[in-house]
Amino acid sequence: LPYVSSAFVPTATMGSGLRAFAAHQPVTEIVETLRGLMMGTSTHGHASAAVLWCAGLAVAGFVAATRLYRTRTAT
Repeated sequence: LPYVSSAFVPTATMGSGLRAFAAHQPVTEIVETLRGLMMGTSTHGHASAAVLWCAGLAVAGFVAATRLYRTRTAT
């Protein structure tokens, strides 16, 4: 995912399909948040999206791991 994000190339220079994917993924939001913090600019919109992405992925991972553990230890 880092290669298809704004980490290396601005999303404005990407093709339309790739731009849509790159603009709506967690790595882009995290990179834009870190870039804004280092440059001293406002990161409010990117920061909240990054936190939501990370929280959502953590919850999804927890649910998946719990279900997998239960199915493998049920026998």
